[in-house]
Amino acid sequence: MNRKDFALKAAKKKAPAKKTAKATPQKHAKKPAKQAVESTKKTAAKPKKKTINSSVGKRAKTAPPAKKPAPKSALLDRILASLDDDKAENVVTIDLEGRSALCDAAVIASGRSSRHVGAMAEHLARRLKESGYGTRPINGAAQGDWVLVDAGDVIVHIFRPEVRDYYDLEGMWSVGRK
Repeated sequence: MNRKDFALKAAKKKAPAKKTAKATPQKHAKKPAKQAVESTKKTAAKPKKKTINSSVGKRAKTAPPAKKPAPKSALLDRILASLDDDKAENVVTIDLEGRSALCDAAVIASGRSSRHVGAMAEHLARRLKESGYGTRPINGAAQGDWVLVDAGDVIVHIFRPEVRDYYDLEGMWSVGRK
């Protein structure tokens, strides 16, 4: 027997041994085990969610959208129209529904001077009273740097530009202005 024949004979002996080793029950046993584990995970997760939600009696919470549009109401529309008529600058509406117990929205605007800021606040309060919203308290009108008009569900802040930059209410409420 020469070397080629010896190598072929040795290869034949090794090859069937490898084939039988691959076809052993171990390989077939792994597949059902994986499927059993995956199916167990799936079935275990479903009742867990149902029992937690149904036993507590609460609805599942969903994540709020990243940017929620400001609530539209007749009051908010009247406020924005009044500020627009008085030439307010950089008007920003912040939706606070669910974030604050004080109000549903805050409106932040700038005036050109102390006199402009005070006049916008006075006009806004008068227009709201004429529209049937009653007398609205005004704070800070004497100084004219920062005037707050409490309109109930909407709070209006009217600033001079320097004072607005200093207090940065938009940054406090995480509204990107800068």
